[in-house]
Amino acid sequence: MPEQSPEQSPFDLAEGDPFGPHTLPYGIFSTADAPDRRRIGVRYGSRVLDLSALPGALPSVVPAPHGELLGAATLNPLLAAGRPVWQQVRAAVGTALTDPAHRTAVAPLLHPLDGVTLHLPFEVADYVDFYSSEHHATNVGKIFRPNGAALPPNWKHLPIGYHGRAGTVVVSGTPVVRPNGQRKTPEDAAPVFGPSTRLDIEAEVGFVVGTPSALHEPVGLAGFRDHVFGVCLVNDWSARDIQAWEYVPLGPFLGKSFATSVSAWITPLDAFDAARTRPPARDTAPLPYLDDTAAEPGGIDLRIEVAHNGEVISRPPFAAMYWTAAQQLAHMTVNGASLRTGDLYASGTVSGPEPDQLGCLLELTQGKGPYLQDGDEITLTAWAPGPDGSRIGLGEVTGRVLPAREVPAGAPA
Repeated sequence: MPEQSPEQSPFDLAEGDPFGPHTLPYGIFSTADAPDRRRIGVRYGSRVLDLSALPGALPSVVPAPHGELLGAATLNPLLAAGRPVWQQVRAAVGTALTDPAHRTAVAPLLHPLDGVTLHLPFEVADYVDFYSSEHHATNVGKIFRPNGAALPPNWKHLPIGYHGRAGTVVVSGTPVVRPNGQRKTPEDAAPVFGPSTRLDIEAEVGFVVGTPSALHEPVGLAGFRDHVFGVCLVNDWSARDIQAWEYVPLGPFLGKSFATSVSAWITPLDAFDAARTRPPARDTAPLPYLDDTAAEPGGIDLRIEVAHNGEVISRPPFAAMYWTAAQQLAHMTVNGASLRTGDLYASGTVSGPEPDQLGCLLELTQGKGPYLQDGDEITLTAWAPGPDGSRIGLGEVTGRVLPAREVPAGAPA
């Protein structure tokens, strides 16, 4: 990220900064002098704008009814307010940060990013994870089913997904404890129990639901912008050995539910207008409720980097995803399931066609490992092209692996 010189005004960002006026992501922060007071902030370069104080500082810019939303300790009230309010608040924040006439009032509200503590930005209602990269699904299928079809027969007809555990979604920087569980290789006569030996990552993109929907009322492709507030990076940590033993015949369970890391910053969906792109050509026509041929481009040209202990090991392209976020939302609700404010759904592992574009260690090592060791740190970063040559940034997702905890015995000694 470009560095700002000590003499430079916090309003004048370095060229190429991905957190400029076209990005303006939302998060929750606290300061050292008030550690228990969580506030909504917007990232601007290497600063955090305190939105809770903005209505009082600039009452002519920030509409008074929005003051209560911006004074909350979580993003959920703002998420629930709906797209017209999201747009009004975003416009007001942009004016506050870019109009020189407001600098005197706004400057005291800017906190150095390295001087604040960031928290989980919203209360997660439900969590759904998809499996929507054809490259990832094909690669994994070849590893697991070398003598069979790489893709299951339903894969190109619907976005496959599973319900995860909302209570173990954690903010970037939270350590990830190696999970314990059952595992069984084909050579084992019976399952064994202990720490996962095949701990993996999954580089994904998450979508945060704002406006809820009514039970039994499906949300169509056209409802995507009205319901989805913003975008974040996701690392869906995966214990491949636990997963392989438990998910026959049902889907992922303990191999996934121990931790899912998300960014501390949620970048508004509207920030990605210049990065919208058509998904790859499909050789199977989707059913009408998933047919996006006449809809706005559903893909997003996000460029992701995966770093292992500081070394970039992959650059997965999100534009290569077969199923889009709008199609995932439509499929997730087509049976009448309702949306709740704070719902999070993730894309599934993002992988491209090239060897350096794979989004998990399972693919990168063709299933042979090595997998994550205790002490390893994984960091996901990403950006998308913005208007006028700018870059739209997503907050990073970082997690360090800690050793497994001891599990109490079920029977008395």
